[in-house]
Amino acid sequence: MSEITTVGLDLAKNVFQVHGADARGGVVFRKKLRRAAVLEFFGKLPPCLVAMEACGGAHFWGRELTRLGHDVRLIP
Repeated sequence: MSEITTVGLDLAKNVFQVHGADARGGVVFRKKLRRAAVLEFFGKLPPCLVAMEACGGAHFWGRELTRLGHDVRLIP
């Protein structure tokens, strides 16, 4: 498997969409995650850049993912 460098996270109420890419922008994975599984999933990933849309919930998730060692960017 290619090394994951960037992850896009689409936040929702119950099911989140996660898209992982390598350094060249190639797709490494696409997943649907339930809210309860998000922290477990990101805890298993090596530290990488995580991008998500800026919204009320994004600040919470950004803090949690930063605690796991990821570099989080909120996109307006």
